[in-house]
Amino acid sequence: MTEAESLDRDAAEESVLVIDFGAQYAQLIARRVREAQVYSEIVPHTITADEIRDKRPTGIIFSGGPKSVHVEGAPAIDPEVYDLDIPILGICYGAQLIAAQTGGAVSRNDRGEYGRTEMSVSGSGSVLIGDDPLEQTVWMSHFDAITELPDGFDAVASTPDAPIAAFESETRRLYGVQYHPEVAHTPYGQRVIERFLSSACDADRQWTMANVIDTQVAAIHAQVGDSGRVICALSGGVDSAVAAALVHRAVGDRLVCVYVDTGLMRKGESDQIVDTFERNFGVELQHVNAAERFLHHLDGVTDPETKRKTIGEQFIRVFEDAKAGVDGARFLVQGTLYPDVIESGTSDAAKIKSHHNVGGLPDDMDFELVEPLRLLFKDEVRSVGTELGLPDEIVWRQPFPGPGLAVRIIGAITAERVSILQEADAIVREEIRLAGLDREIWQAFAVLPGVRSVGVMGDERTYADAVVIRAVTSEDAMTADWARLPWDLVDKMSSRIINEVAGVNRVAYDVTSKPPGTIEWE
Repeated sequence: MTEAESLDRDAAEESVLVIDFGAQYAQLIARRVREAQVYSEIVPHTITADEIRDKRPTGIIFSGGPKSVHVEGAPAIDPEVYDLDIPILGICYGAQLIAAQTGGAVSRNDRGEYGRTEMSVSGSGSVLIGDDPLEQTVWMSHFDAITELPDGFDAVASTPDAPIAAFESETRRLYGVQYHPEVAHTPYGQRVIERFLSSACDADRQWTMANVIDTQVAAIHAQVGDSGRVICALSGGVDSAVAAALVHRAVGDRLVCVYVDTGLMRKGESDQIVDTFERNFGVELQHVNAAERFLHHLDGVTDPETKRKTIGEQFIRVFEDAKAGVDGARFLVQGTLYPDVIESGTSDAAKIKSHHNVGGLPDDMDFELVEPLRLLFKDEVRSVGTELGLPDEIVWRQPFPGPGLAVRIIGAITAERVSILQEADAIVREEIRLAGLDREIWQAFAVLPGVRSVGVMGDERTYADAVVIRAVTSEDAMTADWARLPWDLVDKMSSRIINEVAGVNRVAYDVTSKPPGTIEWE
């Protein structure tokens, strides 16, 4: 555990451990707990009872998982965890595991339950379900089912294919639900989580963004000490801006921000970033134009992972060059977020893509990293930014990937292709703004897929690039849905791109959600 993580937990005074059994929704569970104002931390199922005891959690939540409790090698938990007298809530696989490990029975059903399911509550007085409706919709995703409870457990709900859809043992402080209360498809799910925190865990629920600021400022100061200067990698986005503001509060004028223009930014963005920063921060800013450098190193690179790692390395090299002019600088601040860490791969999560600031960093980097946002989701970062007094133009800036347009250009990257995409992207963003959808849309941008097609323009044959419009809605970038933009808006974007951007004769709209796709194309 890092010092920052330890300080977070200590300052929060209360914490809930989300034990990950390979769940698709482990991060979402952690977010729901935080939304209920209790700090949460995701840990692997290999954690021992002694390690849990050392962390002093207020409660524990077992996540779901893709395995059956009966298969060889199925993830389990140290049995001594049940003797710690810490309230435990099991979700889906987690509920089955509690039943299986404490004397109950889990059996294979004739058929599974997937998606929205009607659940019947058995009377009133349940700790978890409280006074919620006796008939309600829940989100299921299981084949096995709990068929027999251990002694001292009570079944409090059922569905057609799950005779024990929820159970409780107040004496042993063990609770379980076969369904997923953390997803929006379960209307009363968040109330289940909140009742577990309040009634079973007796949590005060006082974890706030103000606490995050205080603890992270203390953690930063403890890490960097009282001397030496700190360099912040400023991208212009909300993540690096909030990270810079936190570090500035901790170290004052010892902070130097470095903005690197990679040549892969959106149209007019570099000037806008410098202007916004100079108006809102009283911190030294160095503006490095490294467009030629990045395009040179990306010449001929087409593999997405290689692109990200090439960009990550070149960023570090630029900051190392900047370090030579900043006396005593050995720390580099990055706006790394929790989703960056998860997607870049951990011991409990598959690598989706190496983020340039995580999996893309070179091994011989001559910096010690400072990452005050590493445990936070995007919506939490925005709340911290608002708490710090940053203006809306920074806090509500649409997310933009660190590698920039490089991951929106499929195939080779050239100055010409970057220019085409910049023009198309500017139209998409302008029309979203004019339509008043800035806050509703998580991200809206253009992609150059590397596909050329035949067209007719001015009664002549063309053979030119296609552009794809991508717009999504999301809360935290861990999952996303394609945005149902008004078709007249899509039509206007398409017409403008074809008429105003030389070299484009076709526009398509991406209707892929995450999963199965990712928000960015590479």
